[in-house]
Formats: sequence, C-alpha cells, structure tokens
Amino acid sequence: MYALEEIELALDEVEAMRLTDVEDLYQAEAAERMGVSRQTLGNIIARAHKKVALAIMQGKALRISGVCTPEVVAAATAEAESTE
Repeated sequence: MYALEEIELALDEVEAMRLTDVEDLYQAEAAERMGVSRQTLGNIIARAHKKVALAIMQGKALRISGVCTPEVVAAATAEAESTE
C-alpha cells in the first residue's frame, strides 16, 4: 500500500458544501447560517469544489482539517438525521 498525496479541506469548506450541496440551501441562507456574507460563502464553496475536483481527477486523498470531537460528530449526525 502506498500513501496518497492529500488535499486539505477546512471545516468551513466542508460546512459550506454541506449546507449548499446536501441541504440544498440557497447561498444567502447558507451564508447567514455560517455568519458570513454571501460573497464570502461563494468564495468558500468555489475553493472547496476546486479541491474536491482536484482530488478526484488527480487521485488524491481528501483530509478534513480542524477540531472534530466525538460530540461534534454526534451533533452533526443527529442534525442530519432529523432533516431526513
């Protein structure tokens, strides 16, 4: 087995993609939830989508950076399940 090169996704990039791509929120609503301007959210999403595309096209691993405790994972999972 060999180690893949990694592309790092920041937590704000993951959250922006979750809100817009998974939850199907408009950028204005997603930006409000994240506490940023719509323009900033658009920049975050563009950056995240480019990283994901590069990882797919170049066969690289995606690594999510930031603090992610079991409590954060449980809360995010519960929120996602409550919207299904």
